[in-house]
Amino acid sequence: MRTAARLSVLTLFGFVALALIGTTGALRAEGAAAPVIDGGAAYHLDVGDKVKVTVYGEEDLSGEFQIDGSGNVDLPMTGEVHAAGMTVEGFATAVQQKLRDGHLLVNPRVSAQVTNYRPFTILGEINKPGEYPYENGMSVLNAVAVAGGWTYRADENTVYVRRKGDTHEIPVSADDRSLVRPGDTIRVAERVF
Repeated sequence: MRTAARLSVLTLFGFVALALIGTTGALRAEGAAAPVIDGGAAYHLDVGDKVKVTVYGEEDLSGEFQIDGSGNVDLPMTGEVHAAGMTVEGFATAVQQKLRDGHLLVNPRVSAQVTNYRPFTILGEINKPGEYPYENGMSVLNAVAVAGGWTYRADENTVYVRRKGDTHEIPVSADDRSLVRPGDTIRVAERVF
């Protein structure tokens, strides 16, 4: 008898769960809001970024350096160190290794940080399309504001973002939860009347 009662409760619970899933799916289809992008992955250096390298106790080896077109940073006495595609921590480790391998320092301690990010581009139905400096933590709404705001024809709910290196755009919510990354191209489309 207890087993039959448990099965009845489980069956009822299953029907309720299916009903909730179906309702949620229907609401999502009606509202069809674009997803939010958070930019959550670790930041990877690329051409156009400027990094500050600090070699502790060695001011002559420290300074600010631009990542060149081949993805390298040319450091004093050390030479070129590849940076494009690396995290900031990975780049600092590569600099340490280069100093160690070149017999310049026995136990180098290196830190690195991004001082200027590569710019983002925004185009379409905004007042001042173009390329703008990226600010850490920038949202889609910040990017639109920097570019002079929406035109009267703009779709203010969804924008299209293409990440640097990607070949396709993704639609995202045009709000302060969707984050921009350096090198992104943002396209503001015309709204459908």
